[in-house]
Amino acid sequence: MRPEMIRDRLERGIIVECRSHGSSMTPILYDGDLVCITPAKEAEVGDIVFCKVRGHYYDHIVKAKNPKRGYLIRNNHGHINGWSHQIFGIVHKHLCSER
Repeated sequence: MRPEMIRDRLERGIIVECRSHGSSMTPILYDGDLVCITPAKEAEVGDIVFCKVRGHYYDHIVKAKNPKRGYLIRNNHGHINGWSHQIFGIVHKHLCSER
């Protein structure tokens, strides 16, 4: 499912089941893992969120929160993506794996 479709469904309050892409969240999430994302506008440090940072969509970790800057987003290997106010959902549970 395209990231824009995931965002649109989450903004309408619909829980989304989709596949994770890439290796930036290993070993928490692997490419092809099926996840469930619940709609959310707020998150806590340590949550895995579906968000948009600098024009790109990610299912990455909240590293920090700041009232003015929003959420600092990073992958599971320490790479910082940047600050974002665009949190669409929280990865609620890891359903299964292709491995």
